Amino acid sequence: MDIYHITPPTAPKVPIIISSPHSGTYFPPEIKQKLYPEKAATPDDTDWFIDRLYDFAPQMGITLIKANYNRWVIDLNRDPESKPLYTDGRVITGLVPFTDFNGDRLYTDAEPNEAEIAQRIEKYYRPYHQKVGELLQETKNEFGVALLFDAHSIKRMVPGIRKEAFPQLILGDNDGASASARIIEIAFEALSESSYEATHNHPFKGGYITRSFGKPDENIHALQLEMCKTNYMDSTESVYSEENAEKIREVLQQMFVQLIKAVQ
Repeated sequence: MDIYHITPPTAPKVPIIISSPHSGTYFPPEIKQKLYPEKAATPDDTDWFIDRLYDFAPQMGITLIKANYNRWVIDLNRDPESKPLYTDGRVITGLVPFTDFNGDRLYTDAEPNEAEIAQRIEKYYRPYHQKVGELLQETKNEFGVALLFDAHSIKRMVPGIRKEAFPQLILGDNDGASASARIIEIAFEALSESSYEATHNHPFKGGYITRSFGKPDENIHALQLEMCKTNYMDSTESVYSEENAEKIREVLQQMFVQLIKAVQ
């Protein structure tokens, strides 16, 4: 199994790359056998179908990169040194998660030790980050600017993180540090003018991918969009809904139309 899959643009290329680090579902057999079977069968914290939701992007000239391995193998959106992204008391799963978002154990017996975690970093984590970095640098060399859009989804309710329901759309830019004010303004305006409830940097402000790659002073910008799974799945948050997906895709497409104008 390849670490990632890249879908190149099918229209003239634009300086935007969409990353989907959490929609992968594959487990290497040697890892899968250590997990509770019911957990491995339906890895609940997966950003289900996010790559499918954004499959319109190549037709707009956007490059799409998707991780193939599940985030429970290693979480590509965490600090490689396991530094916490938030310090407000919420549950934060680790670089190699030992529990799901609600604190339920994943491993039937011994959890991965430091040596195994280091091995997973080299085998699964670094190749994805290196490729994203290469895509951004190539794009900047070609256009003078690059925008990374990190695409995520989450259940409407995750008590381990927040007692209240999540807003439907959450734009994150590390409190304005990962992208220019103009790009942030354009993205958030497109989201907030839709029929969906949109918030900015709360309760998520972008994970490690957004924070590490976003360097607006170097003309490399990064945004994260977290969205509720009910935006594009059914009410059970287990089945892709074409009807729901089509509505949110229209919002996303309009946002990217404006972002393409801004970066070009």
